[in-house]
Amino acid sequence: MKRILCPLVFVFLAVALGACSPKRIIVNKIGKALTSGPSALDSDDDPDLVGDALPFALKTIESLIVQSPQNPDLLLAAASGFTEYSYVYVAQKAERLAGENLEESNALRARARRLALRAHAYGMRGLESRYKGFGATLESDQPAALARVKKRDVALLYWTAAAQGLAISSSKDDPEMIAELPLVAAMAQRALTIDETWNEGTLPEFMMTMEAARQGLKPEDRQKRIDEYYQRALELSGGRRPSLFVSYAENSSIPTQNRAKFQEMLERALKIDADQHPETRLATLIAQRRARWLAGRADELFLEGSAPSGKVN
Repeated sequence: MKRILCPLVFVFLAVALGACSPKRIIVNKIGKALTSGPSALDSDDDPDLVGDALPFALKTIESLIVQSPQNPDLLLAAASGFTEYSYVYVAQKAERLAGENLEESNALRARARRLALRAHAYGMRGLESRYKGFGATLESDQPAALARVKKRDVALLYWTAAAQGLAISSSKDDPEMIAELPLVAAMAQRALTIDETWNEGTLPEFMMTMEAARQGLKPEDRQKRIDEYYQRALELSGGRRPSLFVSYAENSSIPTQNRAKFQEMLERALKIDADQHPETRLATLIAQRRARWLAGRADELFLEGSAPSGKVN
């Protein structure tokens, strides 16, 4: 989870101040604090507790954006926070319920889409605040618009792309949304070109997902690209990110029906000790929870005889 909670005393102080100028200064300082350095959320060991706290935190950020509408730090915090909340606590719940309560699952999927689109809107506002006319240029001349984005805004570009990608994944019956996939890939590729090392391999890991969804590739070419991005993400992360192994299991092993590789990847994810890297403990626990869920669905995901089965702890 990104830095979307801050000391509430500062939030209340910002809201309570009557003079616009002092209030704006404090709000802008809060925005800077939200996007710099680790937070208590990142090291938390209770994903459900964090999930319960996030809605209040996100609405607080939105109230601060009202006070400082063009603050790129606040807009980044909103884009990342709504994306993560949508994916971890809404979209994944929709997946889990799909086989039990289709009506509720569809309702959650629609909510995940709305939240992702809200995140994307905040991301676009953030990019617009940095690069005036960015949105209009993106529609008329995509390469020119993306070429303007600099290294300091890699995080903003990534979260804007991730939000749109999540909205698309929650809109699989919407051809207009699916048609936006090449733009998502282009934004992610631009971020990768600017700073491949950002956030310990997050960008090549994201590109694995983009390659898995890309149309018109031969299966062997798709697999080669996924493997290349996987290896680079592995190098950059030092093998510390269980989400990388979970992503490979979902985006490579399932489509190729390689059950043995699927189990290997999930086992690697689950062997990582969340306490060894407390600064990313929450992300580790969230990824491992998904790994266990996927492992429990192996018989549904693979044809009989695709590979020998085994237990994942």
